[in-house]
Amino acid sequence: MSAPLQIGTVVLGGRPRLVAAGGDGEVDALLRAEEADLVELRADLFDDPQPAAVVAALERLRTGPRPVILTVRHAREGGRATSDDLRRPVYEAGLTVAHAIDVEIASAEALAPVVQQARDAGRFVILSAHFQRETPSLGTLLGLVARAETLGAHLTKLVTTATSAADLRLLLEATLAAAPRPVATFAMGPLGVGSRVLFGLAGSLLTYGSVGRSTAPGQLPIGELRTWVDRLHPT
Repeated sequence: MSAPLQIGTVVLGGRPRLVAAGGDGEVDALLRAEEADLVELRADLFDDPQPAAVVAALERLRTGPRPVILTVRHAREGGRATSDDLRRPVYEAGLTVAHAIDVEIASAEALAPVVQQARDAGRFVILSAHFQRETPSLGTLLGLVARAETLGAHLTKLVTTATSAADLRLLLEATLAAAPRPVATFAMGPLGVGSRVLFGLAGSLLTYGSVGRSTAPGQLPIGELRTWVDRLHPT
């Protein structure tokens, strides 16, 4: 029997796990986010994302009960502009503290040493793709899942922008077709709000909520997200 998929002490599978996301201005709120199962520190949202500052924030979050994901999101996928020369040292320093990292599939080759270091250290690796304007084709989405697996992902995260019901249907089809490979999927924008709750029924393993400023369009506050997930995914 294969080992369970888990981030820190949180086992993935069944109902979706809730991730509270924020930057340096939300560290206290992330520590208080009792509705969350995990927390994500968005280092790209720091005013000055130097490795020492990111590690200090991660160490504070490690004093709480929830495992921590470190993300330095690239600007082309929705992050705040951060020098490529800085992203790698931030990830490398953060690996000593974080339970997991999230790296874009598009950056995974350039950051391949970071991905390998994470796996060697027993950290969980999320490889992700974020589409700020559209939902690409089913073939493109499933191709990304296959590529992420090849590049060392434990889980592939696909985040698109829904401009129509057809976009939601397409992303749902990709979620179902990706099984049994582990994925987290949802759509951004007003039409995508329901996907953050409902796609767990199709196998999406993670969904993300805010504790202050939203980190993506259509993101729900973590407390509201917990209410909906508890209603639709009873224990």
